[in-house]
Amino acid sequence: MAGFRSTEKYIASRDLEVAVNAAVSLQRPLLVKGEPGTGKTVLAHEIAQALGHPLIEWHIKSTTKAQQGLYEYDAVSRLRDGQLGDPRVHDIADYIVRGKMWDAFEADHPVVLLIDEIDKADIEFPNDLLLELDRMQFFVYETRQTVAARHRPIVIITSNNEKELPDAFLRRCFFHYIRFPDRETMERIVQAHYPDIRQDLAREALNVFFQIRGVQELKKKPATSELLDWLKLLMIEDLPPEVLRSQDPKVAIPPLYGALLKNEQDVHLFERLAFLSRRQQR
Repeated sequence: MAGFRSTEKYIASRDLEVAVNAAVSLQRPLLVKGEPGTGKTVLAHEIAQALGHPLIEWHIKSTTKAQQGLYEYDAVSRLRDGQLGDPRVHDIADYIVRGKMWDAFEADHPVVLLIDEIDKADIEFPNDLLLELDRMQFFVYETRQTVAARHRPIVIITSNNEKELPDAFLRRCFFHYIRFPDRETMERIVQAHYPDIRQDLAREALNVFFQIRGVQELKKKPATSELLDWLKLLMIEDLPPEVLRSQDPKVAIPPLYGALLKNEQDVHLFERLAFLSRRQQR
């Protein structure tokens, strides 16, 4: 089986390549942490494509329960059908709704299972999946059947570090933290997504981008996804690099800043910095 490597559109560090292939070899879930916008979710798509496996995605919300990933018993529908005299009520299996993990376990071929943003759920959520992730099977009480994985899925779990995960859960995972790309890596990422971009525009845009990230008081620093959106807008508007060259973030807000700054506090911060700078220059 071919290992995972960087692709044309996804530039992975050597450490990340090693982590992915180690998790696959060890048959352990790969827990990927990093600030939002660093490509954690996209990583699962790239792994699936590189290995030639289908991708099953389970996006976690604050209300998601671990049981939903296995199955749910639709008792309400069964009660309604019983009142209507539907003969299906005699087979409880008709009211078992399969979850994403059940789909992954019963797939005819190996799959990549993405459990996305696990830290959004309740603190007990990871612990509730320990046994299933370890043994790759679970029991359906309503039908008295055991569902076991035909092929062990490659499990990718992402977290934005919004809350700490339980130690028992962490012990069962192979861990990797995606560090924010340095200037050289970011240049490769930009080139991969926009091979036709003017080099002088890319250079000046990256200068402004890293200057903005260097402002300590920012509530939400722009990440890779924001940079790519901003560059796309700069190319659509055909802005000359000279416009960016004069955009010291301590003096003025960069053009099309809505792609980079995502809350009013950060916009007000830059407005205040620009105002103070103009007063000092008088």
